[in-house]
Amino acid sequence: MSAVLAASAFLAVAAVPVFGAGVASATPGGACQSATVQYRIVGADGGVVGADWTSQGGFRSWDTVPGSVEVRLAPGEKVGDGCKYPVSLAEYTTEGSNWQTSGRQTMVDKATVYLAAADVAGDDDAKRTWQKLTVKQPDCFGQIDLYGDDIAYDGKTGEGHGPAPYQPEGVNTPYHLIAAWNGGEKACADGPPDSPTPTPSKPEPTPSTPEGSKPPAEETTPPTTPKPSTTPPTTPDVPPLSSKPPTTPKPTPSDSTPPLAETGAGTPVGPIAGGAAVVIALGAGALYAASRARRSRRA
Repeated sequence: MSAVLAASAFLAVAAVPVFGAGVASATPGGACQSATVQYRIVGADGGVVGADWTSQGGFRSWDTVPGSVEVRLAPGEKVGDGCKYPVSLAEYTTEGSNWQTSGRQTMVDKATVYLAAADVAGDDDAKRTWQKLTVKQPDCFGQIDLYGDDIAYDGKTGEGHGPAPYQPEGVNTPYHLIAAWNGGEKACADGPPDSPTPTPSKPEPTPSTPEGSKPPAEETTPPTTPKPSTTPPTTPDVPPLSSKPPTTPKPTPSDSTPPLAETGAGTPVGPIAGGAAVVIALGAGALYAASRARRSRRA
């Protein structure tokens, strides 16, 4: 009877790894890829101002302030279902008429649209309407940025905000910049006041110093030549709207179903194998004791 119980215990322990062999789960990756954006400036009458559709970036001085910009995805772009591409237009007041003199920038207005598969250029473009971004037109030194996300780069903190552009400290925002325009002919009202010119004062006479008591001349370091400032990089390729994958709840053990054993490097294989070895030894000992008892009775 002891041998039968030992054998049953061994089978129960040995069966645990078999039940624990589960199917590994995989997190599906996103199918949305970066896409190329095209744009053009339009006037108040809806007519195209300057060149037609382009993906060319860079910083430009405006002849006409780009208050409205139409955007679309370039021909041939493969856009998956549900993929969206945020494109924003932001207007800033600045301290100068170009990037090198822009100084501190203050966001005045911002607009955002989301491009999708319906916004890919095709063969029937003449009959289509395109999404339009419109911001206030600055009447002083300013910069207008076209970029590929929906963040407000206004210097505020919190979700949806980012650092404002600031050329003196190399803050090259917005990120995913597609194109930018600078211009203006006068300083903005909220700019820093002009520093008053100091009135020169008459120098006070200095007492003469004997020739032998003059201090040694101090060594002077030549002034460092400032490095030329380059404009931030631009690209027409913008990333899709980011989204966090849904959180998969962890399975909870059921009273009726035994929990599945883990597999892999962290699985406690040693205790299982050790338990099985102990059970085998106990079973063998019970069989040996039973065999000796039977031989004793026969003798």
